[in-house]
Amino acid sequence: MSVYIRAGEIIKKPVVTLAGEDIGQVKDIVFDAPTGSIRCFTLAGRGLLSGPLHRAVLWRNVHALGPQAVMVRDESALEEDDAAARSRPDDPGGANVLGVELTTRGGTRLGTVTDAVVETGRTPAVAGYEIETAEQRQILLPVAGPITVSRDRMLVPDATAEHSAGDLGSFGTAADSLRDRLRHQARED
Repeated sequence: MSVYIRAGEIIKKPVVTLAGEDIGQVKDIVFDAPTGSIRCFTLAGRGLLSGPLHRAVLWRNVHALGPQAVMVRDESALEEDDAAARSRPDDPGGANVLGVELTTRGGTRLGTVTDAVVETGRTPAVAGYEIETAEQRQILLPVAGPITVSRDRMLVPDATAEHSAGDLGSFGTAADSLRDRLRHQARED
């Protein structure tokens, strides 16, 4: 069973060891552009005046992503610097998608991205986006199939417009329905 969470809900979660030691909080989530999977979290100190720690936790070193915290085995799970979070010259894409307009390939404007929806599990990945529509409603749209991202626009298959959810509880059904629709279309082509 898949569990979905907004990326914004992961930001500022405490990062703790299995022994209960508080070692920081999530500052940023860094996604791998080609796969949409989480590459790492960058860290900040805890507290009002704490700044970035310039350290990262690679996803493979995360023991669990829970509702209250990100757990690692011990402090050795942290990278000595945040180099894992930096773009590599051979990385395609890798831009911030918040504020980007989501449009179907056929030209239908769906809305503006306000958050990413992450499917948790062994390999967490972006499963969709929360968007604000022209009517200023917040809806969740799953993503599947070929997606093109530029600095100010994200193009998704036309079928995406027909599969939305009002909350995370119904998001999985919308995501499954979109994937089924795209598989059916691929067989017809």
